[in-house]
Amino acid sequence: MIRMEQNPLEAEIARQTLERYSGCEVGQFHSNLILTNFPRYVDYFAASRNVPVFEGSMFKVAHCPKDEVSILDFKIGSPAAALVVDICSFLPIRASILLGMCGGLRRRYHVGEYLVPVASIRGEGTSDYYFPIEVPALANFLMQKAVTDVLEKEQATYHIGITYTTNMRFWEFNEDFKNRLKVTKAQGIEMECATLFAASYKRKFTLGALLLVSDLPLNQDGIKTKQSSQMIYDTYSADHVEKGIKILKAAREMQSRQVKGAYHRNLSPTVEEPK
Repeated sequence: MIRMEQNPLEAEIARQTLERYSGCEVGQFHSNLILTNFPRYVDYFAASRNVPVFEGSMFKVAHCPKDEVSILDFKIGSPAAALVVDICSFLPIRASILLGMCGGLRRRYHVGEYLVPVASIRGEGTSDYYFPIEVPALANFLMQKAVTDVLEKEQATYHIGITYTTNMRFWEFNEDFKNRLKVTKAQGIEMECATLFAASYKRKFTLGALLLVSDLPLNQDGIKTKQSSQMIYDTYSADHVEKGIKILKAAREMQSRQVKGAYHRNLSPTVEEPK
């Protein structure tokens, strides 16, 4: 069993919640987990590996025994991001990666490139329930090292920096917000990373992120549209998911060597693997 101080009732409710929201048993989850905002990523994963898709009242998931990877679409926004970490942290998951998208905030960026966030600005509010505002929202070091190792090996074009996490929609038309955003010097903008990083730090849940630059919202013609969104999915979904799987495998290999950055719960030989 996991050697962590857990409230038995909280743990049981978390597992039941995951089963209700995902439409499958918690025992089907593998120890490597992809989190995403995109049901199409789950569909690609399932189709490419010939495994079924499960859908509950909120999440869409699929599990591949061969890869020992589960993928979960938790929808959009910081409240959903907080929820998925809170409940998944009660499972014996060793490594987790967010495959998300972001708006690129640098002129030199191009759609289809990757952004590796080392930290996120907590502009969304939800992370305030985990830590005081002065605590930074940092991605797990081991996971982000695994991310860059895979990207380097595959010679992918990527950038490293911080993101601004916000709950505001249509901020592109709010000049005051855009001015504040530029002052922060953030390299990307999205809606979940700060919450995911804060919640995972609180829960000792090993989590990193690989973001795809899906639009360039500070450019007049760079705001994401229905047509450009479809192009992004058609062009980049498969590569993004496959890189996520490679990153999880790289992280597990690093954990086996006890590379610094992993939580001790992920190194203990007494952790029971999900079936």
